[in-house]
Amino acid sequence: MASSSAASLPPAALVPRLTAFSSPRTPEVTVPATLAPPELCVTTVRTLSIDAVQQANSGHPGAPMGLAPAAWLMFTRHLRHAPARPQWPNRDRFVLSAGHASAMLYALLNLTGYDLPMDELERFRQLGSQTPGHPERGDTAGVEITTGPLGQGLANAVGFALAERMMAARFNRSDHAIVDHHSWFICSDGDLMEGISHEAASLAGFLGLERLTGVYDDNHISLDGPTSLSFGEDVPKRFEAYGWRVLHVDDGNDLDAIDEALTEGGRPDGRPTLIRLRTHIGYGSPHKQDTHKAHGSPLGVEEVAETKHFYGWPIEPTFLVPDEVAAWRTAMVQRGADLAGEWEEAFAAYAADHPQDADEFTRVTAGRLPEDWQQSLPTFGPDESPSTRKASGHVMNAIAGVLPELVQGAADLSGSTNTNLNDSGKVTPGSFGGRNIYYGVREHAMGGITNGLAVHGGLRPVCSTFFMFSDYMKNTIRLAALMSIPSIFVFTHDSIGLGEDGPTHQPIEHLAALRAIPHLVTLRPGDANETAQAWRIALERTHGPTALVLTRQGLPPIGGSNDVERGAYVVREGGDCVLVGTGSEVQVALGAADLLAADGVAAQVVSMPSFELFRAQDAAYRDRVLPPAVEARVAVEAASPFGWHEIVGLRGAVVGLNRFGASAPGPEVMEALGISPPAVAAAARALMR
Repeated sequence: MASSSAASLPPAALVPRLTAFSSPRTPEVTVPATLAPPELCVTTVRTLSIDAVQQANSGHPGAPMGLAPAAWLMFTRHLRHAPARPQWPNRDRFVLSAGHASAMLYALLNLTGYDLPMDELERFRQLGSQTPGHPERGDTAGVEITTGPLGQGLANAVGFALAERMMAARFNRSDHAIVDHHSWFICSDGDLMEGISHEAASLAGFLGLERLTGVYDDNHISLDGPTSLSFGEDVPKRFEAYGWRVLHVDDGNDLDAIDEALTEGGRPDGRPTLIRLRTHIGYGSPHKQDTHKAHGSPLGVEEVAETKHFYGWPIEPTFLVPDEVAAWRTAMVQRGADLAGEWEEAFAAYAADHPQDADEFTRVTAGRLPEDWQQSLPTFGPDESPSTRKASGHVMNAIAGVLPELVQGAADLSGSTNTNLNDSGKVTPGSFGGRNIYYGVREHAMGGITNGLAVHGGLRPVCSTFFMFSDYMKNTIRLAALMSIPSIFVFTHDSIGLGEDGPTHQPIEHLAALRAIPHLVTLRPGDANETAQAWRIALERTHGPTALVLTRQGLPPIGGSNDVERGAYVVREGGDCVLVGTGSEVQVALGAADLLAADGVAAQVVSMPSFELFRAQDAAYRDRVLPPAVEARVAVEAASPFGWHEIVGLRGAVVGLNRFGASAPGPEVMEALGISPPAVAAAARALMR
């Protein structure tokens, strides 16, 4: 809908409902003084959000109505961004952790000149629109990262801030600062209830991520009712205890106070900053303000009309943008072009003085791997039988020298997961030149921060923990897959074969769960050389995450082609039956084939490190690996059999686990629970009768 003139509006009616904005102090970014005043712009953001939710008959109007003043000031006076160039490398990053307030974000993106037309706001939450119910990376220009599951965005923002400091430590020089930006987020009460926010905020404060600033929408309301039903802690004191600077604004409509807090929060002082902003959810709604009824449902036709009357705004037309407000689009695009242009001039000077560094910066921010980097991948000899976790660590250190963008972190387990990059330094408070991040026992935040590192650009992040604890970070893995970003998750101690730690640490259902996630490639290599190839695949994947699932116990070499990139390949030819294994169970399948051979049965043995990659092969290749004429198929995996009948067929057999493990040496547990060559051979014989 075309913009309408503001001449028909009663602007004086706006002033009592917002604390009028006085002359600017010293704003972080200057804007022309002839544009619509913030009061008018804020009301436009509020009414666009209300109209989008009402038209969709779905959504969350309340948070945008309360947050609009802070969000508008952040986007127009403090966030250094380039709407016409949303991928400018040195832009500030913004994360709407309170992703349910997406209607507000879309209004801001439209009004500040991003490529998000008004008709997309009118199609809010509709199939195929650029305005989905929660912000999704890739769907909407200006949306940095997918948010919605509460708390995730705060962890992602920590990842952005950490990436900025790590990139600055690597590329900035005393005479040139080409990495120099800030990360901002808006979070809600619900975000700060979720455990991931505690983990992420704790680490951010410990590391002193001073270029991270968040606004906490303290509106006292959650979906079930007042937050007092379940939430009574002193959030500012909690964040102060984490090592954050905490600022307070007691009136979410006081534009001067908000601007002052954002200005102060954007000035680094050695700590991340949280601004506690007291807002009123559903501000202006006569019957739903400050109630949970404004949180997750449209206001309703009558309430919309009364709310617009309160704002001094016409009921019709909907999606109204006064001309003075629309003029901000051009101004913000020009301002962004100026900022990006200034940076490009600075980068040109940097390139003249440091040409190799400039070339490397361009390469890593584009996500390109160096030419011939694969030559650094090690090969393992026939007399080497390391665990795949140890092989993985060897691979990582072999390639680290040619892939300086490779960084890793573990949940207090780098010595066990073998992911430490030797001689590569540590990330410590105030010192970000190292490549080893110590997350502590914070798996959920580790996953969210890793996703932030991956989305930021310039780094190839890896995080690791025991496979059992992947459950703590499942939502972050799923979000990485939803965004198709190249996060790499390393999970070791992959089965009952880990032994004595017992069933609390022995994963059973976890492989099936990961394989069910779209766009995620799960690789469970069966020996050291398969592990090296799994790493090649993970690093060459630029549009999706990868999970490497690795053993604690040593594994002898499989031999054969190690054709991991095809998902499965034939290790031993045979025409009477097919035995399929993954990881350590490839050896079980080979042992069963030997037992069958003694009876004159020729078993075809297949290593299948990845379901997903095998599914992607053409039918002819799949039929060579799993001949359709051979119906006697047995799969063996020390895990839940769920999903395996896709491979072996309804007439096939799966030797797996439908129970938890036990505490004993790994080989004893495997034997006792039937993950053994005799059990597999017996299953094959039964099928061939």
